[in-house]
Amino acid sequence: MRILVHSIYFPPEVGGLETHVLTLCQALQRCGHDITVVTSHSMKGTPKHENFEGVPVVRVYCPNKKLLGWVVTSFFAIPKMWKLSRNADIMHAHTFPSIVPCILTKKFRNKPLIATIHTSHFLRLAKKRFWRKVLKYLLNKPDIVLTPSEEIKDVSLSIAPKINAYSLVNAVDIDRFKLTKPVIIVKDNEKIIVVPRRLFEKNGVEFAVRALPIVCERFNAHLYLIGDGPMRPRLEALTEELKIKDRIHFIGAQPNSKMPALLSSADVIVIPSLMEATSVAALESMACERVIVASDVGGLPEIVTDETGFLAEPANPNDIADKIVMALSLPEDVRVEMGRIARQKVTQRWSTDVLAEQVEQYYIKAIEKKSH
Repeated sequence: MRILVHSIYFPPEVGGLETHVLTLCQALQRCGHDITVVTSHSMKGTPKHENFEGVPVVRVYCPNKKLLGWVVTSFFAIPKMWKLSRNADIMHAHTFPSIVPCILTKKFRNKPLIATIHTSHFLRLAKKRFWRKVLKYLLNKPDIVLTPSEEIKDVSLSIAPKINAYSLVNAVDIDRFKLTKPVIIVKDNEKIIVVPRRLFEKNGVEFAVRALPIVCERFNAHLYLIGDGPMRPRLEALTEELKIKDRIHFIGAQPNSKMPALLSSADVIVIPSLMEATSVAALESMACERVIVASDVGGLPEIVTDETGFLAEPANPNDIADKIVMALSLPEDVRVEMGRIARQKVTQRWSTDVLAEQVEQYYIKAIEKKSH
């Protein structure tokens, strides 16, 4: 099958969407399919054409990584999608702006289209009257709509009730993400808390920082923030205000190759999101056999259960701290067993190979529907 993919962002950009699209494309290649990705030239220094970790990639102009930039790069992708779609069997749009460059090809070349609606940006825009009209138009274009959580599926159906929508949790590369030798050096019986989140407001990192002083009343704990973003100056100032500067470590954005060892260094992983589709970072942490403390929001309750971690009230530092303390207080053998169960669940349900097989079936369904 020849599959033409459009994604607003793609590695070496760092993020859950980017990781998901790359690993899914690689898994589909292992199934014998031919993949080409069209994406934005969002990162300076990246080539316009390359083979990225085995996946052919074409990049088009992108003025910035804001909403207007999404719109501009989507329109600039139209000629590329038109040209490359000539021999494609199906198109797959990742994120709602990626539907835009597929519309003409679907209509005039009669190519089937699947769209996956990923991000929490979708949930935020879905609350606005103007954007609901735009989203309704876009959601009605694909033959099949996939979502990484039941919440996004339900919101999609509330906007466009007649669409064919299905929920498929995002996946993780279990060969790359597994328990490995830690890289964070532990001193004086320290407890290591890792927050693998970009420093954006929606990711709720501020509340994990505010929870740390409460946790430190019980444990000699240190918090490692893996990710970067516009909130970093504010968070750095907050560590000064809370007098915990020596216990907070800003690691910055890290490539996937370094993440397993960083995650494996943690006694507990915290995903303090204010809104979330499905957290690839949480799945990666589970694949590394870590206990998770996650916000009870979006798609997180679909993957984090009492067998594998704890759910906390979003934006509530006291509750987040309580759940971290509960995780750190577990006997070592219990924490190891929870980690084992977490990886087992990811392997059975949310590995990229499992997801690729599921997505492949939807491709076949869309192609058959179009041929009929």
